[in-house]
Amino acid sequence: MDFFERQRQVKRLSARLVLLFVVAVVGIVAAVDLAAAFAFRSFQGPVSELVTTVVVASIATVAVILLASLFRTVGLRAGGGGRVARDLGGVHVPEDTTDLRLRRLRNVVEEVALASGVPVPEVYVLEHEPGINAFAAGWTPADAAVAVTRGALDRLNRDELQGVIAHEFSHVVNGDMRLNIRLIGLLFGILFLAIIGRTFLRASVFGAGRRRDSGGNPVVIVGLALLAAGFIGLLAGRLIQASVSRQREYLADASAVQFTRQASGIAGALKKIAGLPDGSQLRSPKVDEVGHLLFGPGARLSALFATHPPLIRRIQVLEPSFEPAELRELAQRWSAAPPSGIAEDVALGLSGPGEAAAQAPAPLPAPGAVVSVRPDEVTAAVAAPTPGSFRRAETLIDKIPDRILARARRGDLATPLVFGLLLSEHPDVRASQLAVLAARHGEAAGQAVATEADDLAGLHPLLRLPLAQLAFPALRVHPIAEREELIGSVDALIRADGRISVFEYALSRLLHRDLYEATYNAPPWRVHRRTLPAARPAVLTLLAVLAQAGHRDPGRAEKAFRAGVTLVLPGESVPYVPPQQGVLALDSVWPDLDGLGSRDKERLVAAVTAVIGDDGTMTVEEQELTRTVCGMLRCPLPPMTELPA
Repeated sequence: MDFFERQRQVKRLSARLVLLFVVAVVGIVAAVDLAAAFAFRSFQGPVSELVTTVVVASIATVAVILLASLFRTVGLRAGGGGRVARDLGGVHVPEDTTDLRLRRLRNVVEEVALASGVPVPEVYVLEHEPGINAFAAGWTPADAAVAVTRGALDRLNRDELQGVIAHEFSHVVNGDMRLNIRLIGLLFGILFLAIIGRTFLRASVFGAGRRRDSGGNPVVIVGLALLAAGFIGLLAGRLIQASVSRQREYLADASAVQFTRQASGIAGALKKIAGLPDGSQLRSPKVDEVGHLLFGPGARLSALFATHPPLIRRIQVLEPSFEPAELRELAQRWSAAPPSGIAEDVALGLSGPGEAAAQAPAPLPAPGAVVSVRPDEVTAAVAAPTPGSFRRAETLIDKIPDRILARARRGDLATPLVFGLLLSEHPDVRASQLAVLAARHGEAAGQAVATEADDLAGLHPLLRLPLAQLAFPALRVHPIAEREELIGSVDALIRADGRISVFEYALSRLLHRDLYEATYNAPPWRVHRRTLPAARPAVLTLLAVLAQAGHRDPGRAEKAFRAGVTLVLPGESVPYVPPQQGVLALDSVWPDLDGLGSRDKERLVAAVTAVIGDDGTMTVEEQELTRTVCGMLRCPLPPMTELPA
């Protein structure tokens, strides 16, 4: 199943979720209405009294459910994925951590994020959970968080941890997270009545202590009814979780295997869950809310309510020859000597200096080299990272000097590093840029950026944008005012010489979107719902900019432009008019293009790759521009495999 079909499936699942929620609410309302009618003896009076009781009880019940759901959803929206992790006792893993296990975890998350083409998420550890589990949560990739339990950190080796993280990232890139976090809000609403019911019963018991006869007390009946309604809500919630979760877990397992180039990692993690006493269970009392988010089942449930497929079945899908007897042998071995992930890493040669994989990374091409490209391969790669994508990400990170990586991961040093990436090599332009920085941040800050730029001068062009993206998480921790000042300074730097390069545009816009969405859970523009014909001006502007940026010869640029138009607006004859603003013309297209449906985005991405790859090659700038366009359209594109042309 490709990314765009997955988007359509998520939309269908969202519709099913709403339907199931409505059915659950109807059942709960019916139970409360019946109890209210008995409590207030409405069956014994006129029909009008019964109708009034039912209407009032129905409105009150629906209002409580909706308000509770809204309250929980708004709370989650304010904190993003990190809020979910913290609610479960998660502890944030600092970007610059030096703890061996935590550094290994962050390294894996960074590699998988870069290979997926999505922002690096916040990382959390559920310190008091000995079971092996993980989840990803958030409204958008920019405010996502990935959390693992202490058990996963201690028991899984690097390959297994990588498989689990890749599984969770499949939920990030495929749009499952938004559905999952909405489900948390809806479940809270239908479970909230049980909380009210317990409150009513406590009040009635307290009151009964001061009254000799509490028989017929309607408060007791209502309290019991609300508890019963809460139980109905619990059953309905678990059925809803099960109905939207099981098949997605098979898909995420398959994505992780495709991504990490081997099935043994994720299969090994599942075997440890099945063979160790703690399994994947969570001790948190909020496990019912998040069961559908988790890598493995967070609680022991019957098959009817299970949020995940059976572990044995998941293992056998990955390793068809696996037999349950093997699991019993593993369980016996682990009962005597529980596995240690770090020790297994050493034995398998998966760790070494700097916690790097033992395998030597592939060399980068010459800085000015072009690479072969087939447009259909680029389109197929959207949100579908391959083993080549992962190796590519490993290579990119490994080729960045450790001293530079360390600064990218520190909140106080990441800002001058990003500024340093934007300083021009031309003395006059650099002087103008440093004057801008001195005016906005002071002379000392300007000098620090100049020093940073000198250290970055020899960095391979292919490493510059990935380095900036690795620094984004450290920038997110700054207060909102500092983030806004950072975005303003970046914009001033790239405009200092009166022209904006592809790299400058890519870094500035990706940074702006990342920081804005991490703060407000929404893009930095008002999205306009459009079809391709309605978005025609924006489509033509995008294709013209791509043709202009990728082909210096006007004739070849026009040919590439027409190749894209043929795919996205067939039958139209449109003149090629390169925008005078260059890449800045793209700022006007995002509100319309971001609002396209999945089928239209699929066609548009095909047109984008047709324009860029019309001559069969890609430069570094074209790769940066393609990834930026796909990122702005929420169609994450992994690093493209480098093949010398």
